[in-house]
Amino acid sequence: MDAEVRIRNGLEQDGGADPDSPGTGSAPGLVFITGPPAVGKMAVGHELAQRTGFRLFHNHMAVEPALRLFDFGTPAFRRIVQAVRMSVVEEVAASDLPGLVFTWVWDFESPEDAAAAEQYVTPFRERGGRVVFVELEATLEERLRRNRTEFRLREKASKRDVEASERRILASEARYTFNSGGSLDARDDWLRVETTNLTAAEAADRVIVHFGL
Repeated sequence: MDAEVRIRNGLEQDGGADPDSPGTGSAPGLVFITGPPAVGKMAVGHELAQRTGFRLFHNHMAVEPALRLFDFGTPAFRRIVQAVRMSVVEEVAASDLPGLVFTWVWDFESPEDAAAAEQYVTPFRERGGRVVFVELEATLEERLRRNRTEFRLREKASKRDVEASERRILASEARYTFNSGGSLDARDDWLRVETTNLTAAEAADRVIVHFGL
């Protein structure tokens, strides 16, 4: 296996990982990006995919089709979104693709969200794929600015009513905990990045260097 392929598969980190060690085989890897709405998960994921060859599956690739049929949050909507997400992660984990960049909003005070996150990563881990987590942070002011960016509005039709989208962001701030507060920083598979003053490309570069992608 040449050096470029080894890097794309996450096999070389800090001088090169042992390909026989757990979680560093040739199975597809997973970069799991989380953070609050409009923090830049999709934009950073796009930059990572461009640099690594991983495929990007951002959250709204499941959400937008379901919204064409059912209202947000209804049981049918939730079932469709979950079925699409699980189908994608299972198919990629079993494929010969280099890996997947997966974005998702995680409420860190929700046991249900913790269980869902475990479901999303399990197909990769069961096949020996490397799983790493990227947590993005930014100020609310910066997130509201990013909520209006051309890339976001082009990719997420449900966000094009910007005023309504902003109201949802503000309401969610008081209800959910979208960042870990540093409680997971000691984990080898976790990287927290404050992105308020970073471009998506700069944030992606930090992820690549940190994890040796």
